[in-house]
Amino acid sequence: MKHTFFYAAVLALLLPAGNIFAQSKAPLEWTDTITGHRVIRLTRTGVENYSFYFHNNPFIKSTDGKTDLMVYTGMVDGLRQYFSVNLKTLESVQLSNRSQGIKGGSASEIFDKTHREVIYQTGDSIFAVHIDSRKTRLIHVFPESLGVTVSSVNANGTLLAGKYSEGKQADKIREQYPEKSQYFNRIYDAHIKHYLFIFDMRTKEMKIIHEENEWINHIQFSPTDPDLLMFCHEGPWHKVDRIWNINVKTGELRLMHKRTMDGEIAGHEFWGPDGKTIWFDLQQPRSVTFFLCGADAKTGKEVKYEMTRDEWSIHFNVSPDRSLFCGDGGDPGQVARAQDGMWIYLFRPQDNKFVSERLVNMKHHYYKLEPNVHFSPDQKWVIFRSNMFGETHVYAVEITKK
Repeated sequence: MKHTFFYAAVLALLLPAGNIFAQSKAPLEWTDTITGHRVIRLTRTGVENYSFYFHNNPFIKSTDGKTDLMVYTGMVDGLRQYFSVNLKTLESVQLSNRSQGIKGGSASEIFDKTHREVIYQTGDSIFAVHIDSRKTRLIHVFPESLGVTVSSVNANGTLLAGKYSEGKQADKIREQYPEKSQYFNRIYDAHIKHYLFIFDMRTKEMKIIHEENEWINHIQFSPTDPDLLMFCHEGPWHKVDRIWNINVKTGELRLMHKRTMDGEIAGHEFWGPDGKTIWFDLQQPRSVTFFLCGADAKTGKEVKYEMTRDEWSIHFNVSPDRSLFCGDGGDPGQVARAQDGMWIYLFRPQDNKFVSERLVNMKHHYYKLEPNVHFSPDQKWVIFRSNMFGETHVYAVEITKK
């Protein structure tokens, strides 16, 4: 990521005909006056662009192996489309040319690295677009009566995983009560039967691997083990033992963290890049003592890194070499009730605590949009999305100061 911003001037020539984007008012680059870290804007395709949810890995090498690409989404004529950006030249290319809306949020952020395809859902149809050729193919059309949501692809690109609720009851609650504050407790309290399934993209076979009267959510295949799938029991975190693994071949279930005290919460779970550790936000109890906890996927053994109230973040992430962590902070309305927590953070583990460094001042960011931090593959940048200038864009902050 160098000063190659002349690409922005010719970007329209790189995009499909007819997609002319509004000029953004957000700066291309600045140095944070408080932290001293340089920030650049990665997205130059219009004014509403979004990075992937924190646990969905958007990165892949270019075909020549010389640079890293990142997939993101942007609004074009009122529809969300997929793009790739070259993290060296900052060239963006539009991948999809959809004509209908996408169902779900992070459910449509599935990147099959094996086949270099972005997989997304439109209604009950599953499509894949190739990141290099930009050719789109139809994978499967599920029965409309089920109302399935597909959320993850396994490590070798053979299986998709998803869920649906009996009689589409959860979908109906969301339709009637569209705000999260309205539907969240209602879906949990209804104890609707949910089905967890896998779909074999070679045989086109759909198989239910688990069912229960709990709200299943946050479905994530291991990045290294094609048979290991993580999911959660969604609902008020202080009422659920949330984080579970299932072997999709044997059906063996394992609870990854058991709550041990009244008011304890654990959630926003994500896989480490080596597939050996599941990391999650742990509060013992809620809003009092804050940790990022890692559980060994095989043994369940845990390691905890404590942080202060202001350092707590909505989401965390871990670097490719697992030596650094980052967080996206939070405003006073979040669970930590932080008074000075609106920052992009870098964390360095030291014994059983985090030593934090503030990277970006987020005081002008509206936290209803979660920043969703990622490390760049070269570990030189922390990537996040923000509306601090009104528009939503994807930014990268340089970890090392010049």
